[in-house]
Amino acid sequence: MLLTAVRKVCLSMLLVTYLIAGAYLCLAQANDSAPAATAAKPQQTAQSSSTDKASEKDSEKKRKERHKWNPNGSFVIAPLPTVSPAIGAGLIPIVGYITPIPVTDRKITPSVIGAAGLITNNGSRAWGLASDLYLNKAQYELEALYGHGNIDYNLYGPGFANGNAGLKLPLSQEGHLFFFKTLRSIRWHSYAGIRFIDGTSFITLKPSSGNLPPIPPDVGLHTNLRALGMEFWRDSRPNRFYPLKGSVVDFTGDFFAQDLGSKYSYQSYKLTFNKYWSLTSKQVVAYNFFWCGTGGSPPFYGQCIYGTNNELRGYTAGRYLDRFMFATQAEYRLVLPWRFGLVGFAGVGQVTPGGDQLRANQFLPAGGTGIRYMLSKSYHVNLRTDFAWGKDNFTWAVGVGEAF
Repeated sequence: MLLTAVRKVCLSMLLVTYLIAGAYLCLAQANDSAPAATAAKPQQTAQSSSTDKASEKDSEKKRKERHKWNPNGSFVIAPLPTVSPAIGAGLIPIVGYITPIPVTDRKITPSVIGAAGLITNNGSRAWGLASDLYLNKAQYELEALYGHGNIDYNLYGPGFANGNAGLKLPLSQEGHLFFFKTLRSIRWHSYAGIRFIDGTSFITLKPSSGNLPPIPPDVGLHTNLRALGMEFWRDSRPNRFYPLKGSVVDFTGDFFAQDLGSKYSYQSYKLTFNKYWSLTSKQVVAYNFFWCGTGGSPPFYGQCIYGTNNELRGYTAGRYLDRFMFATQAEYRLVLPWRFGLVGFAGVGQVTPGGDQLRANQFLPAGGTGIRYMLSKSYHVNLRTDFAWGKDNFTWAVGVGEAF
């Protein structure tokens, strides 16, 4: 849980800075292109050269004044509220820096670096540093993050039966996480490359009373985790912030081994598939499928955890976990006037101890609705708030960007 939470903090920081970067760069490029658009009409220039020259001079002066304070990049500061049934309510404060991109390379993703924190009312604290760099005109992507903190949460136990019983084991987990990956662009909108994970964990049992689920063997142990992995990523979306069409395929495999210095030897595989269809210019249907599988002897927090990464919304992260998991959901998105939007979503999933042990009476359904507010018209970046219902409880979440 700690490794998942710390990484989510760092990736949230990258997402927010990246999204705001899109709005900033689009505005800058629009301003930069304005004089060129005027100059591209020689007949108008010949008819009113003095007026156009004065207008062009004035526009250039205003453009220079707008960018005078920050000619080389842009800093971003954003407090992101979070409400989680697992770790409570609080803030993720974010500070990021977006690197500049020449106008001739406007389609290239900007690189970002920054720092983020996590503060919630249940005592969870975490901080992280992260960077996502695109090099050689986006031929290479380098992503790295480091995070440290302590996360307080409840463990219900592995499997559907323990999650359904609702018995809570209050735990506090402290540790750090270092993650690095390098991907190279290949054909057909695809990247492929390698990953590295290094982390530590120390879990303590918080004071409790009443009936408790079984205490896992990880409690009270200092644990080292280290893995090498690989990733394949294909993205054909014209706009990754609010896709109207296209698809995403992301497959990762991480291999934890004692020969690498890890206490546990196990394998973790994850597959994500997203697809998007436009019904009209203001209506989109989005589909998401997620699969997770583990092999070997993982700790409980190394297994597939239901309810993380918006799969599915409506569940407390960590209530249902096991060696295998799948989740599938669809979302209808409608653009309303005055920058507002509305969504409705529904899905179903399951956790199982084996890939061939699906049970019809153990499906975990979810559904809900959400409100959107457009932060950037140029890239259609939304501030989202979702109200979701699962089998056991109700959740409310706030974030930047779409759930998938």
